[in-house]
Amino acid sequence: MRTSLAGAMAVALLLQACAPIVRNHGYVPSDSALATLAPGVDTPESVAAKVGRPTTTGLNGDRSFYYVQSRFQQVGLAATEEVDRQVLAISFAADGTLGNVERFGLEEGRVVPLSRNVTAEVFADRTFINQLLGNVGRFDAGSLLGDDAE
Repeated sequence: MRTSLAGAMAVALLLQACAPIVRNHGYVPSDSALATLAPGVDTPESVAAKVGRPTTTGLNGDRSFYYVQSRFQQVGLAATEEVDRQVLAISFAADGTLGNVERFGLEEGRVVPLSRNVTAEVFADRTFINQLLGNVGRFDAGSLLGDDAE
């Protein structure tokens, strides 16, 4: 009786060890939160108040917000692997009001738009988005968490 119970527990532990461990890093606002934004009305301050502060902002005075979310998966003793990354780009028009809301992901290593709400001739910096998404596989989760600061 004891042997079969110990055997069953060992099998259960082995099966549990093979279950994937999934971790999410970063933040991308939900579609319902984005629905509260009004193009041509909202400002950077009101966007941040409604959907949260961005992961990063545009460079060189560009009034764009970028929200980045990554999903990592580890199976058993295998190395942790980044399996998904999304970038939400919110661009503002020259007058400082909300212009575009675009969501990007990766498809076979290429940046692809997942959804767009283009309302003006304002476009997010594609080079910057390529850099944010292009590091899949070369991203070190430890540096994000500050593990190497010990």
